[in-house]
Amino acid sequence: MTENSESAKTYARTAGLESGRFDQISITLHWLTVLLIVLQFSSAWLREAVDHDSSLAVTILTTHRTSGALIWVVSLVRLVWRHNFAYLPPFPESMSKLQQTLAKANEYSLYALLLIQPITGLGRSLFRGAPFELFIWQVPALFEQDDAIRHVFAEAHEIGANVLLALIGLHAGTALFHRLFLRDGVLQRMLPWTSQSVGARQSNVQLAVSDAE
Repeated sequence: MTENSESAKTYARTAGLESGRFDQISITLHWLTVLLIVLQFSSAWLREAVDHDSSLAVTILTTHRTSGALIWVVSLVRLVWRHNFAYLPPFPESMSKLQQTLAKANEYSLYALLLIQPITGLGRSLFRGAPFELFIWQVPALFEQDDAIRHVFAEAHEIGANVLLALIGLHAGTALFHRLFLRDGVLQRMLPWTSQSVGARQSNVQLAVSDAE
């Protein structure tokens, strides 16, 4: 088990150093999360546009719940991978300590909300006091209907969604700012395709280190 963990860590670090980017698993999990979040918000907005008593609304809500559960699982896997195996490229030297702290705060706030949102959504469903579908299964009524508790979960879920949307906007906007104005390779480190500029920059750093040694 320990050997497998060390092998995974070594693989991630080697691949990251060679390209100057996050390791491939981190990149894959990141963009999988993005796709699931798009599905989450799309299904929430689409349900508001249809008759809530229709079969289409039921299907959309099931899709929303299912993608939320997947987000919770993927986010947990991302945290485990990040803290145990992932290669995390260093911040550019041009970024101040304050900027680095704010970037980390934004990232971990996103992780927190991605783990909390599915829980508040689940609580909202459970306290309806009725069965509901999740994935391909029907979850039975586990609690009696309690409108007061359900309202608390519903409010928390709505507030969390708004905060999550704001953090995502800040995260994406900052990444684009780095790409379009600072041009320091921050965005390219997480793109699903290889960026030659990032790889070349990392190679130059490695060559400089080798020459110094």
